[in-house]
Amino acid sequence: MKNKFKTLFENYPFLKFLGNKYVIVLVFFTIWMLFLDNTSYLVHRELDKQIQELEDNKTYYQQEINKDKKSIEKLKDPDQIEHYAREKYFMKKDSEDIYIIDYEEDDLRKKDSLSKL
Repeated sequence: MKNKFKTLFENYPFLKFLGNKYVIVLVFFTIWMLFLDNTSYLVHRELDKQIQELEDNKTYYQQEINKDKKSIEKLKDPDQIEHYAREKYFMKKDSEDIYIIDYEEDDLRKKDSLSKL
């Protein structure tokens, strides 16, 4: 048995280095830390992806908040409130008639936007 190992080490000198107990422990420890541990590289990679996604969501919602603040500032003017109510909710004065023209293209856009949700 020893002769087999001896000839193997003579033919392949790098195996002598790999046969060292410290190298074996170091390789085992490295594999353990990279793949098997709770704080492994793979887990950190997934967590980094989640962090990036959450940061993207944060920037999106910050932009939406800023846009809403601008809309609120505009709506402090009574003329803008009336304009908004007429456009968005089809409100009218008593002496007016409103005709709503609905285009097919708008329906397709609404269906596409609803299907994305």
